[in-house]
Amino acid sequence: MDFNLTEEHLMIRDAARDFAQTELLPGVIERDEKQEFPNELVRKMGELGFMGVMVDPKYGGSGMDAVSYVLIMEELSKIDASASVMVSVNNSLVCYGLEAYGTEEQKQKYLTKLATGEQIGAFCLSEPEAGSDATSQATTAIDKGDYYLLNGTKNWITNGGRADTYLVIAQTDRAKGHRGINAFIVEKGMEGFHVGPKEDKLGIRGSDTHTLQFNDVKVPKENRIGEDGFGFKFAMKTLSGGRIGIAAQALGIAAGAYELALKYSKERKAFGTEICNHQAIAFKLADMYTEIAAARYLVMAAACKKDAGENYDREGAMAKLYASKVAMEQTVEAVQIHGGNGFVKEYHVERLMRDAKITQIYEGTSEIQKIVISRSLIRD
Repeated sequence: MDFNLTEEHLMIRDAARDFAQTELLPGVIERDEKQEFPNELVRKMGELGFMGVMVDPKYGGSGMDAVSYVLIMEELSKIDASASVMVSVNNSLVCYGLEAYGTEEQKQKYLTKLATGEQIGAFCLSEPEAGSDATSQATTAIDKGDYYLLNGTKNWITNGGRADTYLVIAQTDRAKGHRGINAFIVEKGMEGFHVGPKEDKLGIRGSDTHTLQFNDVKVPKENRIGEDGFGFKFAMKTLSGGRIGIAAQALGIAAGAYELALKYSKERKAFGTEICNHQAIAFKLADMYTEIAAARYLVMAAACKKDAGENYDREGAMAKLYASKVAMEQTVEAVQIHGGNGFVKEYHVERLMRDAKITQIYEGTSEIQKIVISRSLIRD
């Protein structure tokens, strides 16, 4: 693997960095407090190609590689993880799932709008009793001939309120276990589809998270993705790619906190000198930089595997497991370096610390990543 970035990669990274600094940074504290994210910013991310990074240009995407996607995610996440999680879900779970496994008709109808940011998507797997255990789907989709009748509840759905297109995983035949699960495309506005109140969260507060309810929603047969019984495999394949995106988000959160801590340590004085000159702080900075660099190599390795067309399940799980751990630990250190100032909102690091925690939970908890990794080792 060659970790030297091409000129194109550097241009993409710089474009994402410039957008994050000029568009996302102003108002990020207020967006966190008010739990909102303006549609105007979503539109701008779409115009820059961030909402369909890896989608083929014939469907309105940017046609970039996974390394480019990782670079974009890292830069956005340094400033606003609420923005980057919207980008991650739309790219990794929704656009990828439709492009890889959808019919041509589904791609033309849905993917072309999602890839440009004209519309935004949501991925609906988790339920009150089916988070990590994706096989225990209580949401049902009963085959009624030319349509499926969808009933159930989905929890903790990112983009749940603002999305236009929802990929919903549901049980069609319980007797078949995970082979009786299907994936469906559901549109906002379908009769019987209700979006619940927004969740009041610890972090990524600008991103809207909702419970969704489906009460006798008629989903056309042509909205099923793949063959009958393909839903569980569809979910696992999309989540595998999603882990690279969340790993890159965790990396960005950690890197953003480090950059703020380094800057602050060069400005804040104690005992007659800048605090970066004290060994206690200097060693913290050294550890932070090393841990973040290690996380970056794991994330890049997973992205390179994906770009090479190789199996990246284990690498994606390793990257997410480690990068999320680094994000949590190093944001705490960033707060510590800031001292009392780290505990107030204007210095940003307390928000990054709150945002970091979710990277150890969504799109597969750290415990699930260890299962994925260990099973791949035993299987080999």
